[in-house]
Amino acid sequence: MKKMGLVPMIEASFFAAFALILDLLPSIKLSPAISISFAMVPIFIVAFRWGLRMALVSGFLWGLLQVVTGDVYYLTPIQFAIEYFIAFAFVGFAGLFYKAVQSNLNNRKKLLSWVVLGVVVGSVARYFWHFVAGVIFWGEYAPEGQSAFMYSLIANGTTMIGAIVFCAIVLVLLAGALPRLLKTTQASVELDERKAS
Repeated sequence: MKKMGLVPMIEASFFAAFALILDLLPSIKLSPAISISFAMVPIFIVAFRWGLRMALVSGFLWGLLQVVTGDVYYLTPIQFAIEYFIAFAFVGFAGLFYKAVQSNLNNRKKLLSWVVLGVVVGSVARYFWHFVAGVIFWGEYAPEGQSAFMYSLIANGTTMIGAIVFCAIVLVLLAGALPRLLKTTQASVELDERKAS
């Protein structure tokens, strides 16, 4: 297994902290259970710059920072682990599109398509776990006559769609104006590969 390079780890940590800062800013609150923000953008940047592994690490660190700063609310240890460690880490699944993003940095149309697809996949991966936790742990808070499944689907589905739209708009603007923001510096990659072998 390859070791994680210093530059990617520094960036993963920096962007996790940046995601926490964005998460602390006021967001669009549609209800106590539905809050929409673009705090995932820094994790998506790590995903497109460094790939799946670094993005998973960055997302996990973001969840850990939420815990350290006390910005958490939980019912059980399992729900806590699902919603703050697993769900946040799974934003990193946008890193599955790392190679496609890197190979299309000079083709604006394809680049933006891959970026949007990555945002959708990373968001769905994260909110799948919030949905599962919603059904299992938060179902008792559903309005009378509404199943836990529908309650979680509506709350997490609305949040996910809002996050996809917000994050996609921000990343399309960033990638369109500054595609080099998503570019991995070749020297760093080659250095990491030499150290790993």
